[in-house]
Amino acid sequence: MTNLQNADRSRRADTLRPVRVLVATNFHPDASAPQRGQWIRDQVAELRALGVDVELFSFPRGRQHYGPATLRLRRMLRSDSFDLVHAHYGLVGWCALLAGARPLVVSFHGTDVRHKLVGRLSRRLARRVDLVAAVSRALFEAEAARRGLPFVAGSAVLPCGPDLHRFQPTPRAEARRKLDLAPEGRYLLFPANPARPEKRHDRAAALAQACEAELLTGGSIPPDEMPLWVNAANAVLITSDYEGFGLACVEALACDVPVLSTPVGIAPYAISGIDGALCAPFALDAWSASAAPLLDADDPRVDGAQRASSLGARRMAERTAVAYRAILDGE
Repeated sequence: MTNLQNADRSRRADTLRPVRVLVATNFHPDASAPQRGQWIRDQVAELRALGVDVELFSFPRGRQHYGPATLRLRRMLRSDSFDLVHAHYGLVGWCALLAGARPLVVSFHGTDVRHKLVGRLSRRLARRVDLVAAVSRALFEAEAARRGLPFVAGSAVLPCGPDLHRFQPTPRAEARRKLDLAPEGRYLLFPANPARPEKRHDRAAALAQACEAELLTGGSIPPDEMPLWVNAANAVLITSDYEGFGLACVEALACDVPVLSTPVGIAPYAISGIDGALCAPFALDAWSASAAPLLDADDPRVDGAQRASSLGARRMAERTAVAYRAILDGE
């Protein structure tokens, strides 16, 4: 057998060999936010289903955890073999870089780009990694007077999509019965944690008051229950100053539930052309006019599931797996 034949066989074997990836994140769930990081766990599950060998390294939030996490990562990288490391969130990316991770992919999710201090660190990190992966194109642009990521060579848009096996249309009456909500209630869902200032709970509360509706809020809803809350609502409200991706918008569309959103993250694309949905800067009068017919209807729905299918966890995992292979192939 010639050297050329040996090399060709080696390349074919390498193509068939599962990529071994260490995914690092501090989107760690706790009692106050049991759904935190679910989108990353969903992507890991889909990558594994695609044949990627993934080990998940997760640690709690808080500055006191970054040093110990860096040391643990360094020990893992010295004792085990990974084809690449994929860090989610800018500061986790710094942990991986300082631990010696190479090749290194870093996914930036929003707050790590828009935050006054962390944003500066994220922009510095972007020039030191092998692939800058923002969860939406919006993160490469200025938004709400906050700078975006530098669009350096080796940049990509790699979102984490929702699990479309969980987020599907359910009859509103059934969802309300399971949640012990009034069958004839007028409900608007604010799916974020009200304590996060950038999500602008104040806007959602003002809209609910103007429309004489009850505002349901997220933050402490378990991941498995969130589809019920989405289906139980007359509409989902995304009132944020900024979003990295805007997963809640896609989750609502996957359930065919109307969405009213500020033009942040993926919303301008996801909502475009869908009757019954709104993507516009927050203005109480205009949003009230859009919400009123949805609150008056028995079971308002939009044609959103098809649009959401292009942004689901499986499709986004496929994009991510292609990016992994491109890095390892030197592209």
